[in-house]
Amino acid sequence: MQAGTAVGNLASVVAIRPEEADVVAELKAGSEEAFAWLISTYHQPIYSVIARMLQNPADAADVTQDVFVKVFRGIDGFHGESSLRTWLYRIALHEASNQRRWWSRHCRQEVTIEAETGHSADGQALCIKDTLVDENESPFDMAAHEEIRARVEAELREIPDPFRSVLVLRDIEGLTYEEIAEILNVQLGTVKSRLMRGRAQIKARLTPFAEAAAKHPAGTARRPVSAVACVVKEAQ
Repeated sequence: MQAGTAVGNLASVVAIRPEEADVVAELKAGSEEAFAWLISTYHQPIYSVIARMLQNPADAADVTQDVFVKVFRGIDGFHGESSLRTWLYRIALHEASNQRRWWSRHCRQEVTIEAETGHSADGQALCIKDTLVDENESPFDMAAHEEIRARVEAELREIPDPFRSVLVLRDIEGLTYEEIAEILNVQLGTVKSRLMRGRAQIKARLTPFAEAAAKHPAGTARRPVSAVACVVKEAQ
């Protein structure tokens, strides 16, 4: 079978989702078009999941690339026990976990511009990067939304892995409970339990920030817990 016969010119018709069995067959046959379709379809969601699982989001692009390299090399080992989508997410979480372990072993002594140097008069943590900001060029009212987004992302990374994985897959990526259970190889009840506990933890971590924001003079720029929590779904 010629490469691309079953799925056509995938690079030019990525909006059309071909039958998964055909895609897998083309991938196993070494079709560059099929692999191009796979990357164009799944690169962003896989990158999004990985970035939220790592302590250093800057590594997410490299780990995402590693995921697709492993998929390309290991596609012959895919036998359809799960969907192609859940198989990809499983590999992504595995690679992110490996990267986190590497970071824990080798990078604890590194200092980045995200490192805290103290606290401001109102109790907010100050980072090295804050000393590099020209406040005249970046007024608070223009950066408020990004600040909230960054705070949510930072707090999300502090949630323990089992709960963060479910939060990211369900509340951000929009996967079903069944898909998450298949990706993580756990029972459906475990998924729901972890999601409930994860949501409780992220809410608890964001509540002090939201309460302080509600008292801030620039009330229109800082939002309460309910609004801050919504940023989790749009932070992609």
